[in-house]
Amino acid sequence: MLWFWIMMFICNLLIPVFMWGAGVMMYKCPPQNINYYMGYRTKRSMKNMETWKFAHDYCGRLWVKLGIGMLIPTIVVQLPFIHSSDDTIGLMTVIICVIQIAVLLGSIIPVERAIKKKFES
Repeated sequence: MLWFWIMMFICNLLIPVFMWGAGVMMYKCPPQNINYYMGYRTKRSMKNMETWKFAHDYCGRLWVKLGIGMLIPTIVVQLPFIHSSDDTIGLMTVIICVIQIAVLLGSIIPVERAIKKKFES
């Protein structure tokens, strides 16, 4: 039972750690050219190099904050379930992952608003 909790614990840390790492990469060394394969790719961000660079800087810094901000609650929420059943641990993992994915996808909204405010006002 403990091995399952450990595996789910590691799985639950993947999204926050990914967001933190990708965020650091996005603002410290963003893709040099606008492309359809790598980076923050939306219609607004790909308009020109200025919006491309701004989007990566803004989104990168946001992801660093969100990634770190999700790490602690993820750990705190999961600790009480250490001796729970596999079904309970699995359900808790699904709930945590859904929330984390919602935060990840929801981060698009403030980035797009910031691009619009800076370049379309």
